[in-house]
Amino acid sequence: MSADRWALQDLAAALAWCNKRNRQNIVCTLHVLNEYTRTPESVDAVTTMYRETIASISGKSLAASISVKLSSLGALFDPDLAIERTYELCREARMNGVGFEVDMEGRDLVGTTIEAAALCGKKNLTLTLALQAYLYRSPGDLRLLLALGVIPRFVKGAYVGDIEDAEEIQNRLLDLVREAARFGVTFQVGTHDPELLPKIMSLMADHRDRITFGFLIGLADRTKQEMAADGWRVSEYVPFGKDVGPYMARRERYLRDLAKMGRTPAD
Repeated sequence: MSADRWALQDLAAALAWCNKRNRQNIVCTLHVLNEYTRTPESVDAVTTMYRETIASISGKSLAASISVKLSSLGALFDPDLAIERTYELCREARMNGVGFEVDMEGRDLVGTTIEAAALCGKKNLTLTLALQAYLYRSPGDLRLLLALGVIPRFVKGAYVGDIEDAEEIQNRLLDLVREAARFGVTFQVGTHDPELLPKIMSLMADHRDRITFGFLIGLADRTKQEMAADGWRVSEYVPFGKDVGPYMARRERYLRDLAKMGRTPAD
């Protein structure tokens, strides 16, 4: 399967793609592909690229945010550095009117990621943080994030979680959505599940302004465009760069796991 399906080559391509999606009423979330950095120099390079991305989004007045992974900002060898860089980029995005999101990765990085998001929230910076339905801790983390004013983004989870049963993960994601809806907060949901999407849309039918549906580039193209045309808030996750290997492997594993269960993502 071609990497071109899942990611774009460079920032210029990502910006051009975002401009196209914006004309379809779809916002974009741009992510620099460079996971699992091992040196301060690599972290500096990733940080510089994110700063260039923020400046480009702002300069071109695109409807877009950036999304960071703490593993790319040094969490594997210096968690404090990763938290510091997350805060710096969040503050810079805010100053430039660009949205800021933080991805959640494997279980070993959840604590550091929550700590970074909490620091930004305590500094009154607006950000979105992914919460994984396949982790037992996520309902508790949701309450913490809501207290800090952090916007949650609910996903099933693409790494290794506490729960493997697909139906249970579906139900736990719906429970997180219901909890956020009950509190009346703004939130996001990232899923291509054709069973979950209509349930969530029905639940939020009278509160469309409070939910954004997130999709990946390369999946559910028809669905995302139809939903945007129907007035739902839709975003597309657009990774770019040459370090596509780990990201593409997770996407391919996702499709293989669905196939084993006899399921397919939304068209």
